Amino acid sequence: MAVKVLIGFAESLAAIESAWCLRAAGYEVVAFSRTGRRPPLAAARGITVHPVPAPEAGVVACVAAVRSLVAVERPAAVLPLDDAALLVCDRATDAVDGRILGTPIAGATAAAARLALNKSEQIALAEKAGIPVPPTGSTEPPPGVGPWIVKSAMAAVERDGRLGRPAGAIAREAGDVAAVVAGLGGPALVQPLVEGIGEGMFGIAIGGEGYALSAHRRVRMMNPRGSGSSACRSIPVDPDLVGPVQRFVAEAGWHGIFMIELLRDASGQPWFMELNGRTWGSMALARHRGLPYPVWAVEAALDPTWRPPAVAEAPHLVCRHAGREMVHLLAVLRGARGVDAGRWPGRSSTLRAMLRRERGTRWYHADERGVLLRDTWRTVADQVRRR
Repeated sequence: MAVKVLIGFAESLAAIESAWCLRAAGYEVVAFSRTGRRPPLAAARGITVHPVPAPEAGVVACVAAVRSLVAVERPAAVLPLDDAALLVCDRATDAVDGRILGTPIAGATAAAARLALNKSEQIALAEKAGIPVPPTGSTEPPPGVGPWIVKSAMAAVERDGRLGRPAGAIAREAGDVAAVVAGLGGPALVQPLVEGIGEGMFGIAIGGEGYALSAHRRVRMMNPRGSGSSACRSIPVDPDLVGPVQRFVAEAGWHGIFMIELLRDASGQPWFMELNGRTWGSMALARHRGLPYPVWAVEAALDPTWRPPAVAEAPHLVCRHAGREMVHLLAVLRGARGVDAGRWPGRSSTLRAMLRRERGTRWYHADERGVLLRDTWRTVADQVRRR
């Protein structure tokens, strides 16, 4: 009988690729999803999705439902896929052993979960480890000229028993910062707005020692103003960042998979943005390059003596998300609104870039056509409704 793994939330960006990664390794995959949602993962072969109350409606009810699901399914491990799941799974653990009814969490708990959700702690640790960090304030802009990005210091915020994710905003004038901070309703980070290209460094740490490091760079963003990527490219790991990243995970005593999100400016300087202490959206890129991070997360949780196997250097790839690419194209065709038109991608150049056939290109979720179509439709429809 296959070993069962419970993952969630099923509607997270990393869910499909993480589930397929686990399934390919021989695990039976069961997922939890917010009640009323029909995630594309539910159409995947051999994967069962169970509803639980949304933490946005009530954290306590969601935690109780996840504990009940663990009691019924009896998985070997629970893998949180996003920040909301990370918080819920941490809350669901028993104080005695840090597990959910004896089931280990293949992710951050206790102090590690607090670090994964608190960007102020992450910034302090990054500075200590030697990863460059933009000047950062909490209520006022740091010295220098604007504009500034003002964002929540917490990846997930609980208010009146409900979970939320406050959206940041750009303050063009120093006098605007206080109003944006107040609108967040909680601790904030104020940093100069850095222009650059998003990068990530990924790996798995065992007892604070990092293994299997890899890296990628964004090719296009879903929203040209700034958002998650619609296409990304694997790149060589920057040797100048290996030491600082290793010190970061060592200082954290990290155990499990991680992503260090960076922004590289026009001069080539990388800047620390945040730690993602769980699966990440570009998991398709890692999976196609033979880096099964979700599988490794589970194996590290089940066996404290486990170490990741040596992986042969794989060719670099580009991965594209069909739905997000469509959203990007729609945004470009619609044109700039309230931003400098000179910095907005051109229509013809965007069309040429998106139609260009590049060797080594893979598509997110292409293993099963039904899942791909459902995910593409859901992605575009959700973005259109938001506008």
